[in-house]
Amino acid sequence: MRRIFTHSVVLSALAVTLSVAPQRAEAAESGTGVYLLGMKGPGSAITPPEGFYYQNDLYFYNGSLGGGRAFPTGGQLVGNIDGKAVVNLSTFLWSTPWEIGGGSLNFSAVVPVGRKGVDAGVTFSGPRLGSIGGARSDATTTIGDPTFGSSLGWSAGNFHWQVGTSVNVPVGDYHPGALANLAFHRWGVDVGTSGTWFDPSTGLDISGTVGLTFNGKNPDTDYRTGTEFHGEWSVSQYLNKQFSLGLIGYYYQQISGDSGEGAALGDFKGRVASIGATAAYNFKINETPVTARLKFFHEFAAENRAEGNSVFLTMTVPLYVAAKD
Repeated sequence: MRRIFTHSVVLSALAVTLSVAPQRAEAAESGTGVYLLGMKGPGSAITPPEGFYYQNDLYFYNGSLGGGRAFPTGGQLVGNIDGKAVVNLSTFLWSTPWEIGGGSLNFSAVVPVGRKGVDAGVTFSGPRLGSIGGARSDATTTIGDPTFGSSLGWSAGNFHWQVGTSVNVPVGDYHPGALANLAFHRWGVDVGTSGTWFDPSTGLDISGTVGLTFNGKNPDTDYRTGTEFHGEWSVSQYLNKQFSLGLIGYYYQQISGDSGEGAALGDFKGRVASIGATAAYNFKINETPVTARLKFFHEFAAENRAEGNSVFLTMTVPLYVAAKD
């Protein structure tokens, strides 16, 4: 039982400790942040055995920002927003045989592809486009910015912890002036740490992650998004060898203001919280272990950002695991 529980949690934790990708409207340029809230979950600090792993996340989001409020995007201001996104994130993780300071070294890469749509009830004047007015809609299906990361992971008994960093590389498909962009057109660096307490004898998992995102300037709009804090938590329990249930949530707070000529709303700091549920199921395909996980988040207490719901459908599978000596 201990071995099965441990193997299952390792699979469900793979490739998420450093993942960043396009996400929904928030206090930042275009209502987006390079760190995707909700990517973490049970087992987020457990480092997998040496090998190569693949994780696929299918992400859905639907949210709105009403009440006459606006956010900046594409060099203009838009208000009364309804936003939707369906994004597929392919994550590749290499758990290396190398150690630094006793911690196992890992590398990851994330590639987002999907569709994002924005309906704006009103479009206000922007610093470069002048007064526009009226409703607008925009949608795109394309590839976003890739993200590359690395981490170090340690363990002591039932406790596991990681530190890591990831970099958003602005080479995705970006269109100046568009309301809906999957790419960010800016560099972004996220640094964070995760901890997991997992007891294989009972199947109880308690995990948490905190991090900071530092943003570069979008050269097309002269907009620099402020520094962003994010925290995530989960409590999960295995009910048998294959199935687990749990509670999850996150908190987001922009801790420094936006700047640059394009920051027409000034600091525009935002925050939001969420709570949700998760379930995981472990099975095999031709003797290859697979973990499937469902996560649902409901946002509340939003300020200067959209508020909505998101769903993750996740599949994790090892491509190669090194044989033990």
